[in-house]
Amino acid sequence: MRTLLQFLARYSILLLFLLLETVAFILLVRHNSYQQSAVLSSANRVSAGLYNISSNIYSYFSLKKQNDILLAENESLKNRITALENIAESAFEDSVAGYVYADKDLHYTAAKVINATTGLQRNYITLNKGMRDGVTADMGVVAKDGVVGIVNAVSDKFSVVIPVLNPLLTISCKLHKNNQIGALHWDGRDYRYAEMLDVARHIEVNEGDTVVTSGLSEVFPENMLIGVIEKVALTESDAYYNIRVRLAVDFRNIKYVTVIENKNRAEKLRLEEETIK
Repeated sequence: MRTLLQFLARYSILLLFLLLETVAFILLVRHNSYQQSAVLSSANRVSAGLYNISSNIYSYFSLKKQNDILLAENESLKNRITALENIAESAFEDSVAGYVYADKDLHYTAAKVINATTGLQRNYITLNKGMRDGVTADMGVVAKDGVVGIVNAVSDKFSVVIPVLNPLLTISCKLHKNNQIGALHWDGRDYRYAEMLDVARHIEVNEGDTVVTSGLSEVFPENMLIGVIEKVALTESDAYYNIRVRLAVDFRNIKYVTVIENKNRAEKLRLEEETIK
């Protein structure tokens, strides 16, 4: 208390001056419309600025929630599109006698990448979705830019994907312009590139050609983007091209993916196994 009294005594003149200034300012604003308008306008600008800062801070911290909502909506839209495609195909089959169209009974599950490697010889990607979300082994995985890989192992809450950047994985692919089938394989060197194999020398191949999934496996639908041919090499003794493909997916900047379930996969495999017995 004594310290407070000493402080007041020391600065009494300054405090009195500030008090009188405040009173004078209040009287000036209250009895003069122009000054009152100017003060209110300035106060409104300051208030609006504070509200804008507060809104931006809230928006920043709610980005994860908004992103999860967008992922769920995207997943729902993909499933609805697939359902509509099936309905359209069924109607077309009914209208054209003897015409049979391949069933595209697919289901999409959005997932977040929680771990990924690109510098190993055998890279992998871990997702935050597992068996309880309907994810099982051998499901295809894609990102917004193109093909990512295939689910290899699954637990209740998580799954591990073998990506294109793993020599253990080979993906059936084709040239989009002429449907020439090949095989995509990673040589273990650069995370940006893979090789397209088994393309015979008599096939027309050019730099800039698009490489997509062939649709010959039960994992990926046909015509999903894989990448673009960046380099084509062929010597007189080669029976097949040496083709370098620049991958569409940036594996060092991948955050969200979609897991594809082909509901006809089990039936297709069972029939093929019965055929070769």
